[in-house]
Amino acid sequence: MSDATHTHASAHVDAAHDGGDAHGHGTRRGYLIGFALSVVLTAIPFWLVMTGVLASATATTAAIVGFAVVQIVVHTVAFLHVNPRSEGGWTLMAYVFTAVLVVIVLAGSLWIMYHLNTNMMPMPGHVEAASGTP
Repeated sequence: MSDATHTHASAHVDAAHDGGDAHGHGTRRGYLIGFALSVVLTAIPFWLVMTGVLASATATTAAIVGFAVVQIVVHTVAFLHVNPRSEGGWTLMAYVFTAVLVVIVLAGSLWIMYHLNTNMMPMPGHVEAASGTP
């Protein structure tokens, strides 16, 4: 086998071994940026809770949830390498599908619990306690 044929054959085997994913894994710089963002996105909610900077518990909870969603995106992009180019976009499509299912399940569960709480008949002992009379 000539050198040109051997080089072409080994390149073909290497490309087949990679699964057609030519862009490879992340760089050290990408991992460090992801790590730094993860630390910051963890420290800010911790600081918000410990200092009580926000006026209400609802605002603090909303901020923590917001930072959590951003951190999920950072981890997905920086460490899991999910983007529109990876595996022809199927990885991103599966991730979006999973996120939609999680949102549907959470929203449906909260909706059901709210309506059960609203439409449930009051218990005799709880009515007296709520009105303040013994």
